[in-house]
This record gives sequence, C-alpha cells and structure tokens, in this order.
Amino acid sequence: EVLLVESGGGQVQPGGSLRLSCAASGFTFDLYAMSWVRQAPGKELEWVSSITQDGDSTFYKQSVKGRFTISRDNAENMLYLQMNSLKIEDTAVYYCAMNVGTAGTRGQGTQVTVSS
Repeated sequence: EVLLVESGGGQVQPGGSLRLSCAASGFTFDLYAMSWVRQAPGKELEWVSSITQDGDSTFYKQSVKGRFTISRDNAENMLYLQMNSLKIEDTAVYYCAMNVGTAGTRGQGTQVTVSS
C-alpha cells in the first residue's frame, strides 16, 4: 500500500521559513519523480514543485522560484520542501505526490498558514 505522510507545517509570519517533510513507503521510491502540490482555501489544487528520480533536476512554479527548494533522500525514502521568505499567498494545505503534476497519489497534507 502506498503511504505518503507529510509533516512540518505550521503557522509563521510573512518572511518566515518552514521545512516540510514527506515519508514515503509502499513503493520503490527512487523509481518515481515526486512533487509538492498545494490547495489554498476555496481554490483548486495547484502544482508547486517536482524533482526527478535521482534528484538531479528540480522544477518550480514561477511564484515560488528562488524561495522554495525541493530535495529528496532516496536512502531514507524522504521528500522535503524548504520554504523561505513565505508570503501570505503561500497559505495552503501542502501535499507530497507521486510523479509530476497534481494527478498522482498524494498524502493527507500538512497545513501551512502565513499570517501576521
């Protein structure tokens, strides 16, 4: 059974940082590109970032480029998202997901709230 468990969300002030983690199990992690997607209140699910199987290539939504960094540890079956210079518009539930885009299997999500 595929299991993706996100953690690390919370409430921070604008300009703050958070590091999200995703523990993966139930599949061969290093055979899959992985992504972070998010859903803000009242909005559709949107893609944020992806990373290739070997971690050598990363891709970002334009609005988070330069602020967010995706990474993975294939030895530990972990996916990460370092989020710096957070903005109010980054407030959302963040999910890790298999493959690229928003259609893949994803976890239960972790809430990120950016407010002053």
